[in-house]
Amino acid sequence: MPFRLFSFLMFQLAGGLSGWWLGREWGALAGVVLAGLLWLAADVARGMRVLQWLKRGDTGEAPSLPGLWGEVSDRTRRLLRQCEQQTRGSETRLQEFLAAIQASPNGVVLLDKQGRIEWCNQIAAEHFGFDAQRDVLQQIGNLVRDPAFAVYYAAGNYSREITIPGRGSTASWPVRISVQLHPYGDGRKLLLSQDVTALEQAEAMRRDFVANVSHEIRTPLTVLSGFVETLRTLPLNERERSRYLGLMAQQSQRMQTLVDDLLTLSRLEGSPPPGADGWTPVPSLLERCLQEAKTLSALITHGEGAGHDLHLVYAPDPRSAGEIAGAPNELHSALSNLLNNAVRYTPAGGVIEVLWRMLPDGRAAFSVKDSGPGIAPEHLPRLTERFYRVDRSRSRETGGTGLGLAIVKHVAQRHGAELHIDSAPGRGSTFSIVFPASRIKGPRAGVPEPLATPDAARSTESLQK
Repeated sequence: MPFRLFSFLMFQLAGGLSGWWLGREWGALAGVVLAGLLWLAADVARGMRVLQWLKRGDTGEAPSLPGLWGEVSDRTRRLLRQCEQQTRGSETRLQEFLAAIQASPNGVVLLDKQGRIEWCNQIAAEHFGFDAQRDVLQQIGNLVRDPAFAVYYAAGNYSREITIPGRGSTASWPVRISVQLHPYGDGRKLLLSQDVTALEQAEAMRRDFVANVSHEIRTPLTVLSGFVETLRTLPLNERERSRYLGLMAQQSQRMQTLVDDLLTLSRLEGSPPPGADGWTPVPSLLERCLQEAKTLSALITHGEGAGHDLHLVYAPDPRSAGEIAGAPNELHSALSNLLNNAVRYTPAGGVIEVLWRMLPDGRAAFSVKDSGPGIAPEHLPRLTERFYRVDRSRSRETGGTGLGLAIVKHVAQRHGAELHIDSAPGRGSTFSIVFPASRIKGPRAGVPEPLATPDAARSTESLQK
């Protein structure tokens, strides 16, 4: 400000002196007026430079001016830089916040007062089929057309969540999305979504599991209680008493088998995977499974009349099968379950072929092939579910619990193996477990064990009463 006043006075003095020298009194007056106009023009020019600089918005190159306008431009440049830094910091925090929402496992949609989409993360786009760029400012009601959501949105009561079908949901593979609105700000809403398909499936499995266990235990208990009441109230001869006691023992054994299978599943799910340092001879493992299959066949065919038999066929020299690493009890349970299932579902006169062979890549495959009725394709994906049965009546007749293949699946997974099922109605079934090479040692890889055929040397035993 002093420089501004000083420059103005100097202009006036110079103009007055110049006018006095040219025209005395009137010349001095004209000189003072002209000098004032010139100073004002120069000052306006400096102000215009500052204004043009402000219009350009270039904070890096402020005009270098003396006096008041120089101070104005310098202070303005400093303020603009501070604002830029604050804006840049706010933008960084906003991007970090949006990145955090993007990383959320839940869907997030921001809605304005009119219910239009302001922003959504990728999870929400997947849940509802949005396009995060194209659908901005689109009405949420135009994109989410589920009737339950329309009623929920219009009611205005957002204290609870609702569940609607998700994108791509079908009858065979339902997708369920949990949705809840949260009002905030001045009429805006936050829409949160979560994929609850797995939770609902787990809850359904839990209900089915409890119902199936209750049903499986209730049936033999009902039989047992009926026989106990009969023994208590009716005079029976020795033959009748022995028959009833045998049936009671059969039902109690059925419950014991169910409990044992449930405990096996619980142990498999709750324990760490077995190591690869304990080796079990495959021949002894197969022999144990084969002996149990013979015993089971005798129990199942007992009482069905003479002539009912099964033929069990296996490789002639199991001693060449080598060793397998893992938990012996688990491996025995898996192989035995596959073989016992074949015994249960193969009709009289059928053939069961058991094969252990080395694969060219060093892996080993255990397979059980039966001549049973076969399994329709729609049942194959669900065979390893707990208590799932293709034929419930047949399974109960043979004493199955519906947990065998679930146990096989868990054992295979814990040993890094693969379970393969090949079956079709009318041509029997083949169940195979392929073990990784890291768990196998024995004969040279690439030389398969011979499959027993009618014209090859083999051991065939008739399983009958």
